[in-house]
Amino acid sequence: MTLPDVYSFGVVSSSTLYVFKGDFPAPDGYAEIDDVRYMVGGEAANSSIVLARLGVLVKLDGNWLGNDDGGIRTKAFLDGFGIDTSRIELRESCQSVLEAVFAAANTRTIFGRYGHLLEREDWNMPIPDDVQQARIVCLDPFFTKASLRVAEIASNSGIPTVTIDCLLDDPLLKYVSAVVISDNFIQWKYPNRPLENLFQAYLSSTDGLVVFTFGERDIWYGRSGAIIRKRPAYRVKAIDTSAAGDSFRAGVVYGLLHGWEDSRTVGFAAALAAVVCTRYPGAMDSPNYDEVVEFMGAR
Repeated sequence: MTLPDVYSFGVVSSSTLYVFKGDFPAPDGYAEIDDVRYMVGGEAANSSIVLARLGVLVKLDGNWLGNDDGGIRTKAFLDGFGIDTSRIELRESCQSVLEAVFAAANTRTIFGRYGHLLEREDWNMPIPDDVQQARIVCLDPFFTKASLRVAEIASNSGIPTVTIDCLLDDPLLKYVSAVVISDNFIQWKYPNRPLENLFQAYLSSTDGLVVFTFGERDIWYGRSGAIIRKRPAYRVKAIDTSAAGDSFRAGVVYGLLHGWEDSRTVGFAAALAAVVCTRYPGAMDSPNYDEVVEFMGAR
């Protein structure tokens, strides 16, 4: 039996992407739809696809899917990337998580049923052997006790964990090796807090790498006891930004998996996310390793 490099735990959904010509319309306005694609949604699912296309063996676990067209299609998509979806159950009693993504110019707007998922708690509890067989964990923080349990198992087994967008008081931060906090999350949860103060607070909450991303603006990163480091984000002509954050997280997972130092890891993650933004749809056409390196070399 081949063991996975990455145990990925979190959100999996059935997604439909609508690409507009031009900007997202104002209320009561109109926009021309240029293309419509079925794809996979959810942070863990997208990161898993990106990692799989980098040549990493991934086992995906998380929420259940309905035994319906959306659930069957989503599981088949993931299987097609060589991802182990044996823990993703299709259940008659469950409605698949749905999302609709509207991509326009440099924006993306998402409508979904994620609140319904969180209310019902339609997800697995992790099996310790699954976590312990991996070399690194890619973790969504949204499944409360289940997410925390994954982090505890990994930490107790000496396995690094990379997570995203969690609050300062989230106990997950005690266990992770890296956390990526997005600008959207900062604006949602800490809109009035000075950024440097907030960054220092995250550094005080974890022994791992802390990364703040701000779209096309500079990326901040660092560790407790060290100065805040910044590097430019790659500027590209974006076609679809819907998987940018998930791709960046995948890049951090890839760097830690290979034992890279922080600046190389963050630089690779930035390049990976930038390339994904130039492709369509979402993570489904993410680059391989050589393509990321070629992109970086041309800049």
